Amino acid sequence: MGCGTSVTSSQVKKSEKAIKAAILIQRWYRSYVARLEMRRRYALSIFQSIEYAEEQAQMQLSNFFTFMLDHFTQPNEPDSGKKKCKTKDAHNSLTTDNSVPDSDEMMGEYERTIEIPDSYYGPHLCFPLTVADTNALLQAFKYRQQLHARYVLQLLHETRKVLQQMPNITHLSTSYVKEITICGDLHGKLDDLLLIFYKNGLPSEENPYIFNGDFVDRGKNSVEILIILFAFLVVYPNHFHLNRGNHEDHIMNLRYGFTKEVMKKYRSYGKKILRLLQDVYSWLPLATIVDNKVLILHGGISDTTDLNFLNLFQRNKLKTLLRPLKSNTETNHEPQGPSLIEECSNLREVKKCLSRQDITKSSSSSSSERKQYCRDGAGAKEHVNLPGRTHSSPLGEQQDLESRVTTTACTSPDLTTKEWKQVLDILWSDPKHQNGCAPNKYRGGGCYFGPDVTARLLKRYNLKMLIRSHECKQEGYEICHNGKVITIFSASNYYEEGSNRGAYIKLNPDLIPRFVQYQVNKGTRKKTIHQRVSTVELSALKSLREKIYAHKSELVAAFRKYDPNDTGKISPSQWASAVESVLHLDLPWRTLRSRLVHLAQDGSVEYLSSFDALEIELPIKEVQPSLVETLCRYKADLEIIFNMIDKDHSGLISIDEFRQTWKLFNLHLNIDVDDESIDSLARSIDFNKDGNIDFNEFLEAFHVVHKFENKISE
Repeated sequence: MGCGTSVTSSQVKKSEKAIKAAILIQRWYRSYVARLEMRRRYALSIFQSIEYAEEQAQMQLSNFFTFMLDHFTQPNEPDSGKKKCKTKDAHNSLTTDNSVPDSDEMMGEYERTIEIPDSYYGPHLCFPLTVADTNALLQAFKYRQQLHARYVLQLLHETRKVLQQMPNITHLSTSYVKEITICGDLHGKLDDLLLIFYKNGLPSEENPYIFNGDFVDRGKNSVEILIILFAFLVVYPNHFHLNRGNHEDHIMNLRYGFTKEVMKKYRSYGKKILRLLQDVYSWLPLATIVDNKVLILHGGISDTTDLNFLNLFQRNKLKTLLRPLKSNTETNHEPQGPSLIEECSNLREVKKCLSRQDITKSSSSSSSERKQYCRDGAGAKEHVNLPGRTHSSPLGEQQDLESRVTTTACTSPDLTTKEWKQVLDILWSDPKHQNGCAPNKYRGGGCYFGPDVTARLLKRYNLKMLIRSHECKQEGYEICHNGKVITIFSASNYYEEGSNRGAYIKLNPDLIPRFVQYQVNKGTRKKTIHQRVSTVELSALKSLREKIYAHKSELVAAFRKYDPNDTGKISPSQWASAVESVLHLDLPWRTLRSRLVHLAQDGSVEYLSSFDALEIELPIKEVQPSLVETLCRYKADLEIIFNMIDKDHSGLISIDEFRQTWKLFNLHLNIDVDDESIDSLARSIDFNKDGNIDFNEFLEAFHVVHKFENKISE
């Protein structure tokens, strides 16, 4: 007689039902998580597309910002009521090393001339710096203390001295250490930097670091991050390394917040700090190579990238990629006659000058003449005899900014077009999945490089891998090009709380990368995954709606091309095509339409509903709607321009400066806003009639308001 268990049919049926229920729940959960993941991904795509569109606008306006910097900024002149155009000598002093004293005497000069008051409770530095000083800085910044301006200036001088001893491309070895830590973009996110040091240990001879550019802009603590990084660089020059990013550029800083942050925190000495930083930026190394096998640079490469060439040219000549400088020789060759600098005696005369010499539209004859000069003038220095190397092929078709540099604003006498192009590519480029190399139209600079371009460069220089940054990745890193290209991004919550993780790489002597992910948690830890994704999604859609509203007139015109009978309705595909034709964001508009517009019962799109949830609360009723839309669209650009004119960064500019500068901007972009509307607006916003405008308040007044949010707040 055996023993065993008997299973009844009812028990079997119960088990089958339980298994089926578990499978259904599993399927539902997987579907739920997949939908959340899709929402998170398209939210990230929205943020990224808008970010790249802003960078493209910055690049497209580079000539205009160059003109403004050349003519309406006078950093070395005493303050006065009138801001006159700069002379050539003043312009040259801003763009050469002579504008920033080099001698060690400046350290003593700062001690003698910049007094530290007894009320100062921040950290005190003693030069030469030691580990104790870096620890003091970390502790102080944890508690939101501020370093005194004298110490900042002294630190910048010491940093430049160290950087001047470094090559363009730094070579490191893992034979003396167990691992090298590689960090990507920080963008002013101090909490991320402190978390990296907490998890991975402070920099030391046994714990070397490489930070791969974009330390500043966007975040609120760019100043503190620079101070910490520069302090460790001075203390450990052989074990702490910095590569230059595309945001280590003073014109980028004007748009993305770092200039404003410096002037807010160091009002009295802000201009000195910013001028010195321009020179420090120019001395940052361009790339790092580990064990002769791993290339680390900020952006990427192109099919013309020449590492030998990049290692030999004088990198500090390139102060900014967004402000190509004209040579004296080229000025002599221009057929237009006297230069704008000589002719413009003050801001009132700008429009007259521009009518004689348009900075935006040159004739084909003068354009070709300047283009030929750039090729001839730069070509003499472009070919460098490199041992064992063949010269790269001539530059092919270039994107918009590159052609403008060649045709309208040649580089400085010592800087060739090839040098400029080589650096532009390594700081601005992005990888793509398709083979080939194409202009990066979304960013407006650099290129998209494919797996074949990567393979050729790695083979050419006997390299194993390329590590780059420059792009926000949802998990903090991404591997592409068959494992040959790694993107590392170290600023978590970059777009919004919970939008992405940060990460860094640990590289051992076997050159096998190990990724460490993290996320600075403030309120996200208490939220569910659904709440976190919803927060990111709503923030992305809010930014996108503002972008849509800023182009309202163009979008309405595009919609009505598909609606000749003025029914107010078009098909979803027509709506998607119209929006993309105006905004050029390359987004899945058909997927997004349910979140942006109302759909009729027949499935068509009520296109005017695209603007229903938005409005601008006008502080002045007399302002024309077309002008309001223009102000909303070019808000960031206008802020840069007025920051250039506002020498003392008080936020106040004169009525005349507002009027004339807007007319100049209007002329440059061919905006259809008449002068009378601008004059009326200028008079209206001088609320206290003192002849000055509080421009910060003015910009804030013309912002897009989300009606739904207002109802909630009420």
